[in-house]
Amino acid sequence: MNVVSVMAHQDDELMCLGTMLKMQERGDRLHFICVTDGSGGMAQAPDMPRLLAAAVRDSEMKDLTRRLGATYLCLSEQDEYLYDTPELRLRLINAIRLCQADVIFTHFNPDYNVDHSTVTELVRQCAMHSTFPMTHTEQPPLAATPAVFLVEPSSGFGFEPTHYVDITPFIERKRELARCHKSQDDAFHVALNKGLDDWILENTRYRGAQSGVEHAGRLPPTLC
Repeated sequence: MNVVSVMAHQDDELMCLGTMLKMQERGDRLHFICVTDGSGGMAQAPDMPRLLAAAVRDSEMKDLTRRLGATYLCLSEQDEYLYDTPELRLRLINAIRLCQADVIFTHFNPDYNVDHSTVTELVRQCAMHSTFPMTHTEQPPLAATPAVFLVEPSSGFGFEPTHYVDITPFIERKRELARCHKSQDDAFHVALNKGLDDWILENTRYRGAQSGVEHAGRLPPTLC
């Protein structure tokens, strides 16, 4: 299967990366789509020019996906100013078709970040339209509508999981890959007084305790 993470920002994929690693081990192909350029995420360097910030985030995400042997596409909308437009819908539909998506992971709604919520609504519409022959893009329509799973937002914001995934065998690999996002580790230390590694372990151990394993990922029902 083709498994696709469609997220607003580079590092948002960490909320489903353990599950994606588990799927890759069984032979599934991984793809990553980021809708924004991530240029608004530099809490540790608030005066950094947006073009430079976007280049840093892009380089970090390319490093992560290269290590995974996965594809990566950034739609480069401006971080924190994301809007649903006809043009963006067509670009996302084309990206989903390009990945030949069978399964999509994306943000849960509601979410504390409006970019995240906007991506949820975009994915809901674009996954459906990815099969429609009357929706014309460079890539041809998919044969079947991808299944869409929503992943837990940071700190569980209004989220009640219905599916737990034991990612204990993959937690060290997930932590290793998270280090690709050095800029965001620095930003976390400034904004939250903890790093990405602390954040990952807090979430996976909490859900693991709920489901009787050491580390767990969590999902609600599919949208499609």
